Amino acid sequence: MSHDAFSRLDATIAARKGADPDSSWTAQLLAKGPEKCAEKFGEEAVEAIIEAVKGDRARLTAEAADVIYHLAVMLAARDLTLADVAAELTRREDRSGIAEKAGRG
Repeated sequence: MSHDAFSRLDATIAARKGADPDSSWTAQLLAKGPEKCAEKFGEEAVEAIIEAVKGDRARLTAEAADVIYHLAVMLAARDLTLADVAAELTRREDRSGIAEKAGRG
C-alpha cells in the first residue's frame, strides 16, 4: 500500500464516522465503540499470523490488508489516523530499534 492508499483509507474512515451504521461496515464498527474496534483488530491480526505461518502469500496479503483496515478503524475510534502513526514512524527514523525500546522502558 502506498502512502496515498493510507491517506485515502484515513479519509474514507473519517467520512464514514458519522454515517448510518446500516449503510457502512466502518460506521457499524465505530458505533460499537473503541473496545469493539480493538477486538476486531485483534481477530484480524490473529488471522494474519495464521496465514504467515502457513506461508500462503496471497492469503497473507489479503489478511494484512484486513489488519491495516481494522487498525485504521481502531485508531479512528480514538481520534487518531494512519497519518499520526506515519508521523511517529518518521520521528523514530533516526533512532535504532534498541535505543527506541530503551527510551520507552
